[in-house]
Amino acid sequence: MLRTLRKAEYAELMILFFIQAAAMAIWFVPLGTILDAHGLNAIKPYAFAVNALAAFISPLMFGAMADRHVAPAKVLRGLAFATGVTMAVIATAIGHGWNRWLVLALIQLFSLSYAPMFSISTALVLARLEDAKKEYGPVRALATFGWMAGALLISALNLDRSALASYLGAGFWLLVAAFTFFLPTLEIPKSAEHLKWHERLGLDALTLLKDRETRVVFVTTTLFNIPICAFYPYAPTHLHDLGFAHTSAWMSLAQVTEVIAMFSLAWLLGHWRLKWIFACGLAIGVLRFALSALNTPHALLLGVTLHGASFVLVFITAQIYLDQRIDTAWRARAQALLTLMNGGIGNLIGYLGTGWWFAACERPDGARWPLFWGGLAASVAAVLVYFLSAYREKLIPERGSRRESAS
Repeated sequence: MLRTLRKAEYAELMILFFIQAAAMAIWFVPLGTILDAHGLNAIKPYAFAVNALAAFISPLMFGAMADRHVAPAKVLRGLAFATGVTMAVIATAIGHGWNRWLVLALIQLFSLSYAPMFSISTALVLARLEDAKKEYGPVRALATFGWMAGALLISALNLDRSALASYLGAGFWLLVAAFTFFLPTLEIPKSAEHLKWHERLGLDALTLLKDRETRVVFVTTTLFNIPICAFYPYAPTHLHDLGFAHTSAWMSLAQVTEVIAMFSLAWLLGHWRLKWIFACGLAIGVLRFALSALNTPHALLLGVTLHGASFVLVFITAQIYLDQRIDTAWRARAQALLTLMNGGIGNLIGYLGTGWWFAACERPDGARWPLFWGGLAASVAAVLVYFLSAYREKLIPERGSRRESAS
């Protein structure tokens, strides 16, 4: 595998995924408990949902920029710097008790630069791999390790409920910005002078949805994204209710099965049809929520652990699907459209919808966790039924070597 890519370049891509995912975890994993600890629980559903609003705007716009105008590494550099600065301002706002709606506005501003970054990194990495089916899983696993490292670092420093965690995350984002200077550059088409406004915004990527198979993949991942939006806002709260401390560290159990699934993905893609990989991921998602509904410490931990495998088999498989089935000239926009569908539509409905569902399941003596997680398990089961009935996989010949094709 390493023959297809210079070892140094390969390592650079892995390091990029590691530090970026660590920065994402430092922000995302403790966010709910930090808001609770500072009396901002009323804005918690909205604090998670604003990233969805940003995902409607910035991923396609910056994805189009990375496809047509500016090298992806330069786009990533500017976004990471802006994200680091705004994250530091948010830490100050929360720590000093600023007005909650001002805090929410700052989180929305932060999300505009945060939302498109991982799709751009994914497109950059996939473009440098010769055989994504074999190579992407191990490279992407470094993002999982980075996420685990970020979550564990938060708990090790006892920052699970402290606004100081955001200062730490800001430092990691600035590190990402600095690291982009070491990344390989990609050739991009010369900027077209007569692009229409919808092409400059990346909205032409919506034409990808005309293909039935691709459309079903996008719709399935979006529908699946809705119930799993409950994971980070409410699983730590459930853990806390069952007596667990250092909830960020316990949440990192999800990354154990995520890593296993990453390294298994090459074998699965070589031996299973995509349809059954997607279906397996959705079925694990049903089991994951059903276990949480049992409302016991061991069952909840097992449910948290299975989250990672379900995530990989659905979302990472979808990324590889796009890389294999979509023309390379559309690589950043295709990944950005996936971000818009999942991080925009899926997250907006998911965070607000699961927030409403949690409120409906809450009683003065506490949340009715079996009802809450059980309802989500049923919704994932419905997504599985939709996918199995709607997806008709078309077999296509393997692409040739990208490096050979480029020569």
